[in-house]
Amino acid sequence: MKPMDIYLTGVGGQGIGLISEILLRAADHAGMEVKGVDTHGLAQRGGIVVSQLRIGKQAHSPLIRRGSADLVISLERHEALRGAQSFLKSGGTLLYYDVAWQPLGVRLNQAAEITTQDIEHFCQKNGLKSVNVSVPDLKEARMQNIALLHAIYQLKLIPGVQKTDYMAAMEDLISGKMLEQNLALFESDRVKISTA
Repeated sequence: MKPMDIYLTGVGGQGIGLISEILLRAADHAGMEVKGVDTHGLAQRGGIVVSQLRIGKQAHSPLIRRGSADLVISLERHEALRGAQSFLKSGGTLLYYDVAWQPLGVRLNQAAEITTQDIEHFCQKNGLKSVNVSVPDLKEARMQNIALLHAIYQLKLIPGVQKTDYMAAMEDLISGKMLEQNLALFESDRVKISTA
């Protein structure tokens, strides 16, 4: 069976490393073979952060070839479009949190801000599924990754991984009040999911 390839991208400080590790551990809790690799180079400076996960026995390397990811997960619209353009295969799914962390070009008025409509247009034109996620009353931006995790579970985007696997993975990595808050959001109906 072909591996499932998952490409995650965002901006430093958004929690790509945490959601990547939760997904890796959740797949492991589900009894699947999984390999992963992270690129944290510019994380501390608001730069791009990337993680790659490959689930399945035929995954001999954690690296994903361009244009072959089954699922691209992004915590920001600009990175969502870049990830979809570079890594998502035909028929694949783009899941992103509907927020923009403006890159330098946008701040300097040298480039336009990427909108939800831009992403939906690109996905429709290229035969891709698009899922946008938001939490209107989310007070802690660092929990946007858990809103995406909620959508991954609700939409069954990773076949074979159950709710208990995701929760066990969170319990492996987070503790105390932070764990309680993250689990509450994971199980909440406040997460808005829109598919196109």
